[in-house]
Amino acid sequence: MAAINNELNYINQMAREDPQDMIGRSEARYRNIVGAIADRALRAQGHKLILLAGPSASGKTTSAKKIAGALKTAGVNTFYVSMDDFYLPAERIPLLPNGKRDIESVHALDLPLLRRTLRELMETGQGTLPRFDFATGTSREGITLKLGPEDMIVLEGLHALHPLLAEQLSGMHPAQLTKVYVSVSSRIYNEKEIVLNKRGIRLARRMLRDCQFRGTLPELTLGMWSAVTQGEEQYLAPCKPFADVFINSIHIYECCVYRARLLPLLNAIPEDSPVYGKGQKLARALERFEPLDGDLVPKDSLLREFLGTSGRS
Repeated sequence: MAAINNELNYINQMAREDPQDMIGRSEARYRNIVGAIADRALRAQGHKLILLAGPSASGKTTSAKKIAGALKTAGVNTFYVSMDDFYLPAERIPLLPNGKRDIESVHALDLPLLRRTLRELMETGQGTLPRFDFATGTSREGITLKLGPEDMIVLEGLHALHPLLAEQLSGMHPAQLTKVYVSVSSRIYNEKEIVLNKRGIRLARRMLRDCQFRGTLPELTLGMWSAVTQGEEQYLAPCKPFADVFINSIHIYECCVYRARLLPLLNAIPEDSPVYGKGQKLARALERFEPLDGDLVPKDSLLREFLGTSGRS
């Protein structure tokens, strides 16, 4: 795989002098990783299932769909399944000590239904997938999935590598299963100084996605971020060692694109807000990046998961 130059001066120089080359290299690096995972599954005799986990705003959905797409291109019928469709109704999700629902917990999922569905798919080749309606917070009848002898499933979700799920798959031969962990695994440096850490990049992504698709302003995203990362430490980090393959989803040019979109939103946070300081810290980091037009982001880029599809590209 191509090495990542995650030094701020290099990023800014490329953004000024040859942004298309930097973008092309970033996209190709990620595309090659996806292709290698698909190739791994294709080479394994009797391969059936790819489990893909990762923290918030890591690019799980896009990565899972791209792996499924690569397998389909190779002639293997592949189904994408999201664990989000197995969420419990809000009133059944466990409570945190502060009285809020612990939506980051593996127990926020309908585990018996998930286990039963996986068991039916693996043993009989057929199972019914629910569809969770986030607008109403309820599950509705989904589709019946029928697997052919050579078909595969890509199952994506925060808890896809959790031991409670692994127990249900314990009878599968290792060659039938690939476990993938995706996250931002590189910081942005200026010499020895960390300009923006891994969580900071994911926070920028999460803010943009929340604003673009959920109508949530950065002040609210910042307010819930500590709970999100605490949930990741508690429920996700212990599962990371179980992965067979890792995807570093950073695109080194992404913060150059985020700058213009996020700075006005971050600077609009009132000074009396409890998250004002956190917002300003992220804003000051983004100000150090050379700005790039979001229209330069390819329409099939992972970054479109956070930016949306608008633009000329």
